[in-house]
Amino acid sequence: MEWAALYRAGRAGQGRRDGNALSGHMVSESPPFWWEKADWRAWLLSPAALVYGMVAGRRMRKHQGAPLAVPVICVGNFTVGGAGKTPTALALARAAKKKGLTPGLLSRGYGGSIDRTTMVDPDHHRARDVGDEPLLLAREALTVVSRNRVEGAALLIAQGANIIIMDDGFQSAKLAYDYALMVIDSHRGIGNGFIVPAGPVRAPVSVQLARATALLKVGEGNQADPFVRRAARAGKPVFFAEIVAKTNADWPGSKVLAFAGIADPEKFYRTVRQLGMEVVERRSYADHHHLSDDEIEDILKTAKASDLMIVTTAKDHVRLAGHHGKSQELAEKTVVIEVEMNFDSPLALGQIIDQAIETNRRRRLESPVAAKN
Repeated sequence: MEWAALYRAGRAGQGRRDGNALSGHMVSESPPFWWEKADWRAWLLSPAALVYGMVAGRRMRKHQGAPLAVPVICVGNFTVGGAGKTPTALALARAAKKKGLTPGLLSRGYGGSIDRTTMVDPDHHRARDVGDEPLLLAREALTVVSRNRVEGAALLIAQGANIIIMDDGFQSAKLAYDYALMVIDSHRGIGNGFIVPAGPVRAPVSVQLARATALLKVGEGNQADPFVRRAARAGKPVFFAEIVAKTNADWPGSKVLAFAGIADPEKFYRTVRQLGMEVVERRSYADHHHLSDDEIEDILKTAKASDLMIVTTAKDHVRLAGHHGKSQELAEKTVVIEVEMNFDSPLALGQIIDQAIETNRRRRLESPVAAKN
């Protein structure tokens, strides 16, 4: 089936060359039709989606997760693909530190080869070891990668963390969370609204909404608005934020080659253009993709031939760190566009943290088991 072929192509990290900023094809881990109005492909796959949804929904209803003695904030999303979870987790970690807390960031370590619970050392580990996102998280606070989230949380607590921020893990429910902040991208929303494999939704929306504490709409697009209104009618608080790029006075007017291996490369290209740069060439790869020497050579030669500045995301750049040869050369010649999550309300992050702490306090009073862990 087409969706499967596209999915495998994305996972294999097959980059696509774009002649200019107006042409090209985004490569992603998810089939493009997931993010368009539902068509025959979504309906053809709807029986499989029904089965997948039943299993995913049953699992979410059944598992309550292991309770902890410290508050846990889960940063999740309703769909496959990036919505801004990592910048949100970083923003929460910074806010927690301002409150005098010691945050611990917990990630599954997608894309890394280490399969044991590990404290991430950004000066020692590489993206191939622990994953790219955990390396970014570890620059801000204590970070553990673990496929066993309960075990990972225990290590963070042993290292002094008194609040845990979990990057993803909402649908798995292996760890009880005191606050579930669900991030939704304003330009993509929940795609065609179908469950995997007919669409990008991870589990029945009604089940996910029931377990969510609040929504965070990121950006100024309107694709997510119908879903946000549905969540508001269900009594879920809705926060608003945007991903803001740190700029440089020399950038406006620059002609650039932009490359990105994230879930939605087009989001990065929009950011680059908003900074006043002209995207002459772009290279899109699957999320978490590690560039081959040939791909790096293509970027370097194309940029040199057209006298283009090379720009990328922090997540892509960190995958080049710790390597030699072509990777090191590209890392040294690339400008990183750093971003951060900017909440509309300056009180939002503090409110989320305070509510998580209060929910955890009540949980421990009601459950002797939670108080011991």
